[in-house]
Amino acid sequence: MFRKLGTIRDGLLRVREGSHETVFGHNTECEIEGELAVRDQGFYLLLATGGANGAAEAYLRGYWDTPDLTRVLRVMARNLSTSARIGGLASWLVSPLTYLSRAACRNTVRGSRRNIAAHYDLSNEFFELMLDPTMTYSCGVFEHEMSTLEEASLEKYDRLCRLIRLSDADHVLEIGTGWGGFAEFAVERYGCRVTTTTISKEQHAYASKRLRSGRCAGRVNLLQTDYRELTGEFDKLVSIEMIEAVGEQFLPEYFAKCSSLLRPQGAMALQAITIPDQRYDHYRRGVDFIQKYIFPGGFLPSIGKIASCIGGHTDMRLTYSEDFSRDYAQTLAAWRGRFSENRRRVLELGFDQRFLRMWEYYLCYCEAGFLERKVGVHQLLYSKPLAR
Repeated sequence: MFRKLGTIRDGLLRVREGSHETVFGHNTECEIEGELAVRDQGFYLLLATGGANGAAEAYLRGYWDTPDLTRVLRVMARNLSTSARIGGLASWLVSPLTYLSRAACRNTVRGSRRNIAAHYDLSNEFFELMLDPTMTYSCGVFEHEMSTLEEASLEKYDRLCRLIRLSDADHVLEIGTGWGGFAEFAVERYGCRVTTTTISKEQHAYASKRLRSGRCAGRVNLLQTDYRELTGEFDKLVSIEMIEAVGEQFLPEYFAKCSSLLRPQGAMALQAITIPDQRYDHYRRGVDFIQKYIFPGGFLPSIGKIASCIGGHTDMRLTYSEDFSRDYAQTLAAWRGRFSENRRRVLELGFDQRFLRMWEYYLCYCEAGFLERKVGVHQLLYSKPLAR
């Protein structure tokens, strides 16, 4: 195992066990240095048999700790070949289980409701402890160095509205309501009408209360309908980080449906977390930490895969694209800060220590991925043939 960790080339990883320390990595002037302390010998067994997910499980069990989890995960993200070598020890055993896991989490209409409930229906009170007052659970846009998380969320909403040239004459369809932040912003800032849908019971209950008063009253139609069952025709369409819950098999159907719901002069703004095209084929064959522990059925498309679906199943064309991955690292760091500040209150909601460690790992895992550009986030604009 130590021989395989010895293949680390970019960054340093210090592994401490008692008074003994082993240093892996060869770049003495490296930018990133991670440090972990082994608390239980079970760490090595889980690492050997489970690879990256085994290391995660060991952390959840308290078998190892670190003063800076994001740094450790950044080192491993920079050395994916090392992670693959470790995971390869038992890949022949895990592969059938991976196939069964993916099959059990397929995003059919029924499966999607089950998968969404497993994450978004945890507790509205829990998400209130982590998110900013807008209850936005997607990447913000930090316009200035001193921008707050709330300001970043509002700027993200405004950029999407400007992207589709939203006006008070428009009827907008939003696929993926979340807790109602975008719908509220679009109506209050631009005076448009919004139809928005979520299949999360908890989100629907929260958004229903939020959107029934003020300017939103009478201007927002809140649904609890799967995107495949939507009907009607809309001027604009917005979907913010919902595509990750669609699943690879259903991506063509998703884009075809979006296109069919738009008027001939309509436009669709999509905010999507993406996997690099170079890693897509490897990624699609596995089950990573996010899919195993956080988002059952979750799947990140690549820009190339999205382009293939758009070109093959719609009459839309790409007219704008922007990558703002560094903003997601900042967003995640802010969520992690709020989560850490509210650990006691999370426990009071009925969650346990393993849950705390799992969410800490999740937030750091994602932050490391965006910092090391192993994943990205894009705002994309797709226009119908008559859009000008």
